[in-house]
Amino acid sequence: MIGGSGGVAKRLAERALRAGKHVVTANKALLAMHGAELAALAEKRGAILAFEAAVAGGIPIIKALREGLVGNRVARLYGILNGTCNYILTTMRETGRDFDVVLAEAQAAGYAEADPSFDVDGIDAAHKLAVLTGAAFGARVNFPGIHVEGIRRVTSMDIGFAEELNFRIKLLGLARETPYGIEQRVHPCLVPLEAPIAHIEGVFNAVAIEGDFVGKTMFQGRGAGQGPTASAVVADLIDVARGRNMPAFVVPAAKLADKKAAPMARHVGAYYIRLMVQDRPGVIAAVSRALAEERISLESMLQRGRSPAGEVPVVLTTHTTEEARMQRALARIAKLKAVAEEPCLIRIESF
Repeated sequence: MIGGSGGVAKRLAERALRAGKHVVTANKALLAMHGAELAALAEKRGAILAFEAAVAGGIPIIKALREGLVGNRVARLYGILNGTCNYILTTMRETGRDFDVVLAEAQAAGYAEADPSFDVDGIDAAHKLAVLTGAAFGARVNFPGIHVEGIRRVTSMDIGFAEELNFRIKLLGLARETPYGIEQRVHPCLVPLEAPIAHIEGVFNAVAIEGDFVGKTMFQGRGAGQGPTASAVVADLIDVARGRNMPAFVVPAAKLADKKAAPMARHVGAYYIRLMVQDRPGVIAAVSRALAEERISLESMLQRGRSPAGEVPVVLTTHTTEEARMQRALARIAKLKAVAEEPCLIRIESF
């Protein structure tokens, strides 16, 4: 139950495994940084390394990957992996209040830590995604290869616009194999309202796995708290008592693939862009020109009433394009004199 990616948690796990003792842990940071090495040590000493409680609380997602879905080649996985962020985004949508206000309320209610950085900046979700990716793709855990963004810049305005466009904003962890390597991402996403994961609310977590034989599956439940954590820990203890010794990451440690991390610049998808611009002629034309120079086509545009300072929010959604093109266009747009603040970009996912 000790936290942290190094220090006493790492020393204790290593010494126990070297002594041939089984290890049950809920420490996702330790596994995200040292999972492959610990798995190899466990196998060398004939010990069990079990960590169901490290990812998605009481949802038995590691067991599902090790056992129920082991006959599938996983094409993609994605999920809501942090209950604090999901609670904040849900409350922002339901109340219309902004991030800072809802965060303070979540801290007062005990749903967010006094220092919420690991949660709201996406690090906690990234630790969990690294562990899931290793188990799903039979790959060495690669936390540094994850693109990570948090939810601090999501506003109630963005949440309202998303609803108007038939989307909901969720912080997701996503992983899939691409021609460039394994793509791992944690960031806010616009999720279609018809997607089941759009309706996972509050402190709940959900993980979706797409396999070549099973198709789409989704697991949901409480992602944290003493009850769900205890449920997962005891399940691992019972496996140990029964002698169920399986490779920690589905395949033996020596066979874990050392796969490249796909560059985020190669990601392909659609985008939501919110701009605050001066309400004067030629602004939209200049924005459209910046997009056209990168061959990015627009799907929709929304414009609403001006603020007292004479600024108006403009929301654009694009067709599918490459991340590198989108970032170059956004850099051009940010330099326009009529753009009053840094543009907000949120990726649109299709499920």
